[in-house]
Amino acid sequence: MELIGQSAKCVVLLLLTAVSVQSVFVEPPQPITSLRSMAESQTRLPCRYQVQAGEKVVQATWYKELPDGSKEQIITAHFRDGHTEFGRYSGRVRFEGGSPTENSALLILSTEESDEGSYACHISTFPNGNFERHITLTVWILPISSLEPVVLEEGQSFRLAASCRAVGRPPPLLSWDTDLPGQSSNRSNVGGSVSSYFSLHPLRSMNGKRLDCLVWHPGLEQPRRISNSLVVHYPPDATISADTDDWFAGLENAELVCSSGGNPKPDNITWTRGGGALPDGASVIGGRLVFGRALRLNDSGVYECVVRNKVGAGKTEYKLAVTETSHRTSPIDNQLLIIIGAAAGALVMVLVIVVLLVNRYHRHRNKKLERELSEKTEEINSFSRQASFRRLNSVSTDSRVPPEDYTMLRVDSRMKNSEMSLDSGLPSSLVPLKAQQEEGAEPREPDPGQPREGDPTPPEEEWAPTPSAEEEQDNDDTDSSSYQISEALTNHFYYSNGVLRPKPHSNAILLHPRGQII
Repeated sequence: MELIGQSAKCVVLLLLTAVSVQSVFVEPPQPITSLRSMAESQTRLPCRYQVQAGEKVVQATWYKELPDGSKEQIITAHFRDGHTEFGRYSGRVRFEGGSPTENSALLILSTEESDEGSYACHISTFPNGNFERHITLTVWILPISSLEPVVLEEGQSFRLAASCRAVGRPPPLLSWDTDLPGQSSNRSNVGGSVSSYFSLHPLRSMNGKRLDCLVWHPGLEQPRRISNSLVVHYPPDATISADTDDWFAGLENAELVCSSGGNPKPDNITWTRGGGALPDGASVIGGRLVFGRALRLNDSGVYECVVRNKVGAGKTEYKLAVTETSHRTSPIDNQLLIIIGAAAGALVMVLVIVVLLVNRYHRHRNKKLERELSEKTEEINSFSRQASFRRLNSVSTDSRVPPEDYTMLRVDSRMKNSEMSLDSGLPSSLVPLKAQQEEGAEPREPDPGQPREGDPTPPEEEWAPTPSAEEEQDNDDTDSSSYQISEALTNHFYYSNGVLRPKPHSNAILLHPRGQII
């Protein structure tokens, strides 16, 4: 029983020792790690062991685990003997740090596709034993791509226009970037290569259009573009052009130009006249038909240009009609017409400006004359009103004028400021003052300016001031008006019993004072 108890104690001690002695790796922290690298680039496989107190790393070794379960030694580093590279890895691998027992990371300088697999970092310590980390490496290969264009011809049937191929790891994806109407098809091949084909029906309008292949791969940040332009061959289209259409006898440096499209560029241009030879003096220089002399009337005819390339040919015709004289004006005449037109335009502008200035001057002058006329009219009206007031307030004292004439003058002034009286058929002011006095009317106060009976007649120099020119003109107007009124009264009225009555007339219509027709 004691022996069994001692054996159990030893097992417990061993288990405790195994539990207490554990590996401490700074990197990679996990026992199994997966990494990815690109072919032809440097690959780093991390491995760093953290020693414990009283522990020492004796040796660090890298292995590659083969598919059959065996191990292939890559490199070893001993704390005293240094490091050693093995087999095909010699010169391709090295430790990252100068002290491999402290930093055991492995560097593969140029990674190859065959480097893909599982690796083990083996650390030997004293006195705790051996520890390992396992790393699985995946090697990607950036795609290698190519594009093969196809030269097409107009008129061909639906066919392949371009093919794109790429190989990589993992296998890439292919697509087309184009505006051309067509169809694409993809195919995968053994070894990670893929192919894509683009087909269409070729037309000349498609020539030069973009037809790019895009290569997609997880190792690329963006798709790789293979630029390409579609090539379509088609026959040329010939056209003839000329600098003028005025062909006349004597024209110098006359020429016709034959141009064409087509793909590829035409390499043969032929000129004929009416299907035969060209006239003497005419030569072909490239695509131009040049007359090395002055044109003649017999140069008229139908000229034909034929253009050829390896796809086909194109031709066109031009009818040249030579006249005796030119039907266009010369450049000198054109310049003269331009100068005359410009001068006429300038003259018209000057005339317009002059008319506007004269019109403005006359408007300004008319306004000035209107203002002056208005001022003169107002002044004349003012003088006329003053003269009228003087005539109304003045009485002639000429002793040679009978009293009846004084009365008629006063009647004249009253007729301008009173209305017609219907009771008598005449204005009441036309009734003579003498008649009014005979009928018993109260006599009016004599005018202070009129001499009384028995008073001595003053000399004319004392009471009749010398009138001015304006007063003489006003007196003349007053005398003329008084004369006209006196004539009217004499011809159409008569006195009866001291009353002025109208003379009878065959066409006269008399109104009763109450409005009745007599």
